[in-house]
Amino acid sequence: MGTRRKLSLWVPISLILFFPATARGYIDPGTGSYVLQLLLAGLLGALFALKVFWRKVVHFLKAPFGRRKSS
Repeated sequence: MGTRRKLSLWVPISLILFFPATARGYIDPGTGSYVLQLLLAGLLGALFALKVFWRKVVHFLKAPFGRRKSS
């Protein structure tokens, strides 16, 4: 049996096995709350990171322009 013939047999067989015609999935009720938790955690994490970053920017800009002690 030649290499081309083996390949011509294995390609359709592998496509049939790895890509079924129909996919039956089930999303349970807890999935919606989990997705909501992920979205809220991402939003709150981004807001916290922005808060920390903003404080560093403000502190960096206040240093050269802040009040100077006169001796």
